[in-house]
Amino acid sequence: MAKGLLVTYALWAVGGPAGLHHLYLGRDSHALLWMLTLGGGGLGWLWEFWKLPSFVAQANRTQGQRQISGGRTPPLSLIRFVAQMTVGIYFGLVALISLSFMANFYIVGLPLAVGLGVLLVAAVGNQTSDFKNTLGAAFLTSPLFYGRPIAILPISLAASITAQKHRRYKASVGSKTLSVRLYRLGLAYLAFTGPLAYSAVCNTAATLSYVAETLGSFLSWFSFFPLLAPLMESVLLLPYRVWRLLVGDPGFSSGYLQQWEKLYEFVSSFQDEKRQLAYQVLSLSEGATNEEIHQRYWELVKIWHPDHNLHWTEEAQRHFLEIQAAYEVLSQPRKPRGSWR
Repeated sequence: MAKGLLVTYALWAVGGPAGLHHLYLGRDSHALLWMLTLGGGGLGWLWEFWKLPSFVAQANRTQGQRQISGGRTPPLSLIRFVAQMTVGIYFGLVALISLSFMANFYIVGLPLAVGLGVLLVAAVGNQTSDFKNTLGAAFLTSPLFYGRPIAILPISLAASITAQKHRRYKASVGSKTLSVRLYRLGLAYLAFTGPLAYSAVCNTAATLSYVAETLGSFLSWFSFFPLLAPLMESVLLLPYRVWRLLVGDPGFSSGYLQQWEKLYEFVSSFQDEKRQLAYQVLSLSEGATNEEIHQRYWELVKIWHPDHNLHWTEEAQRHFLEIQAAYEVLSQPRKPRGSWR
């Protein structure tokens, strides 16, 4: 049955952020992407207003089977590459919040989550990419940045480059019934949201700490790049701006910005708590200079290095790791409170 443009626009208006119009057009990967990102943060949903006629035309051309020109490679798309990078980072952050308690998370869980995010974007529309090579690039990159949240960035970059290199058109497949498609989408949605919901409900305090630490680390990545700092602020305020564009309620804006301020204050307070603990571990007073921190670090390293404490190996190892973690926290530049404004 031919797909109607009016029906598509109606579904886009009613359930666009949930991907209902993509489900209607048989674009299941795109529908899942919109379900997990709420229409690309609202921005992708609005941008699609002009793309819907081409989506409908493509769906009517396929009608059960995808028409593929054998041997041809899809054209390179910068928008798809950026989307792969962004969704890969997004999937990695969600995994970092909900699954970082797992053993070998940085070897298995993190690269798998980032790679699946990249592959999801690669499978949007009539294109796809090589599953093994993309995940292989993610798993090979992960050990190089083991134990660091910043690993999300290089893993996503490597997986996105590999996905673009192995891009191809989807093979001809028979159409599936709506029940089978909904079943698959439901499983994928539960696989993404299940761990996050479990962490939020059953381990709320730890989840809030993970969220604060992850968001704080994510923001600190860009503190060294003045040009990227305003961009990240714009991204964080995007939901507010989309809502303001659609609703236009001036009374809502102040309250919403207050909520963002509370979030930033929560992240800042959590980072302050880490710094206070780090000062205690190094037996330093707050406000110690970089020279004092560096000198105290080396003094404690000489005392607690495991090679110098062969009779108390376990205790020395524990103190040694605490000292290293404390020094790493205090070595990071402290961003002034309120600088996000």
